[in-house]
Amino acid sequence: MLNYQKRYLENTTRIASLSDIFAVVPNDFDAWYETVKTSRDTIEKLREENMDLLNTYFFPTLDDIFNSTEEERRHLEEFGDKLMDWSINLDIGIYVLIHETLLNMYRYLKDRNNIIKELYKLGMGLYYLNSMVKGIEGRQVDALYFEDELLFTEAASYLKYFAEIDDEETKGYIIRALANISIASKDHKKKVEASSKAIRIIKDSYYRDLAPGLPWDTYLRRAYQQMSANRYTLDRGDLSTKQLMEIMEACQIIFEPEQGVSDPNIRWLWPYYEMEYNCGLADLNLTMSRMETLISEAIPDRYDDSGTYANVQLPIYYGRMIRNNIQLRDRHHLTFLDHAYRRMMNYILTYPQEKINGAFYYTLTLIVSDYYECDQVMSYKEVSTKMMRRFIGFEYIKSQKISSLLKCCCGYIFDCDERFFDDIPFIYEIKDREEKRKALISYNEDCGLYFDYGLLKMHIERTRFTRDFFEREYEIYKLHTLSAYIDLKERESTKIFADICLGHHRWYNGHDGYPDEYVRSDSPYRQMCDLLSVVIWLNSNYHGDIKECIERIGRYEGRRFSPLISDFFRDEKLQKELTAILDKDEEVYYRELFTQIK
Repeated sequence: MLNYQKRYLENTTRIASLSDIFAVVPNDFDAWYETVKTSRDTIEKLREENMDLLNTYFFPTLDDIFNSTEEERRHLEEFGDKLMDWSINLDIGIYVLIHETLLNMYRYLKDRNNIIKELYKLGMGLYYLNSMVKGIEGRQVDALYFEDELLFTEAASYLKYFAEIDDEETKGYIIRALANISIASKDHKKKVEASSKAIRIIKDSYYRDLAPGLPWDTYLRRAYQQMSANRYTLDRGDLSTKQLMEIMEACQIIFEPEQGVSDPNIRWLWPYYEMEYNCGLADLNLTMSRMETLISEAIPDRYDDSGTYANVQLPIYYGRMIRNNIQLRDRHHLTFLDHAYRRMMNYILTYPQEKINGAFYYTLTLIVSDYYECDQVMSYKEVSTKMMRRFIGFEYIKSQKISSLLKCCCGYIFDCDERFFDDIPFIYEIKDREEKRKALISYNEDCGLYFDYGLLKMHIERTRFTRDFFEREYEIYKLHTLSAYIDLKERESTKIFADICLGHHRWYNGHDGYPDEYVRSDSPYRQMCDLLSVVIWLNSNYHGDIKECIERIGRYEGRRFSPLISDFFRDEKLQKELTAILDKDEEVYYRELFTQIK
């Protein structure tokens, strides 16, 4: 790598270690707070240097890619490879941008071998980049996956030239792309079809003889692993008998070896039981009993693949089974679920910092997306709050300040017009004035904490610490509104925050901002969303002069901000109270967070 690339890699690695404010938590708050402040200042300096490195060296190199030498392109690829270690996700966006640029160049040059390689590499980059949107539904997400699927499909289409391609490495990219159509597709039938074709081709002696140096057995095992991932479709009833048999065969090949061994990997042991259940070879009671045994015997401080699967993914699956089978909602199963969930939360909240990687954050995504809330278990609100405090600490600090500003504004607005927020059903139902005021203040305090909840699942915060978002990443980032809405609206304890998360970036006039899914006139929470939009803007743009900020807010009146809301901010008494909050040392928020974590 070149010197600027080495420096960027060093900076980005350091930012990754500094961005978790709970990487080291001494017992003394003052020592911890000094460490956090130093980390934050260091991150800002490293980020500034990163942007300078990109603007001075990296972007000009990409802009002049047609005049680059083979050695310069090799340096770029090595740079991207170092940043796209999927296990820690240092900077996949750089990797994607490099291979997108190289693909465009090779297309122009009609360099077939390199086109195939870049199609595959760009496809892999997008696959890991798109992992940020797992658990989110919608046309924007579908478009991301479809683009990735097209890349692998195009690379795989060169299979018809397999015999005439003389480079064995290029042939390997064709086979790998063929298999990876399955991981990029969202359609379950297409996934099965893609895996089936890949297995057939990989086993075919014709192709093996044409490229004897390729790791065909490794390809085959991975193709079977991808096919086995389709086991969740076994009970859908829309697959052919042949497809069902292919999935079952793959499950048996991948999972059966773990049966009866002294220390099985739960990641491969459990899916075999799951396959038996989905195929009707094991009934519901036996399946639940097997799961309870695996969860109960899970080692609480085993921080490897098997331990994480047993301590986190199995409790989530156990809850999913109860949600999907009403007959399981009895005292025994719900009591066990609560026990399993509490063990799970203790496991993730005490997970060693040095072992946290991309796979761990995928596990967090499962909790955020698939936690089953019912009366007998920990509420989703409690679980989600604990995870926000621990895993998006800097965002949580910002949210605490937004909460303080919201409380101030809501108290003032209520005193001016106690019916202002009566569109909110549970607020309207409260008739006692003081009780209503108290409930409103409590509600908007939580709105401040939850408005960016979608960032927890997306794990994109560190990219923002490292550099500016690229366009593709910004489009992904905007989905945090939809992500939070989907997860919060499904749970009783958090559904009242869902619209707030969805609409806080949408403009009042409905023509600008995002997402399109938020329609202001349809939401009973619109007044609170209007207020939150102003408060977020104020917090981001205040630099010591509150009157200048209020004047700027007024310029957006009727377009970005609600005229009713912006009018309240013209009151000098409210401005004085807001200034006191905006000027307050953030130490108080860090102290509160430190106490909550400790």
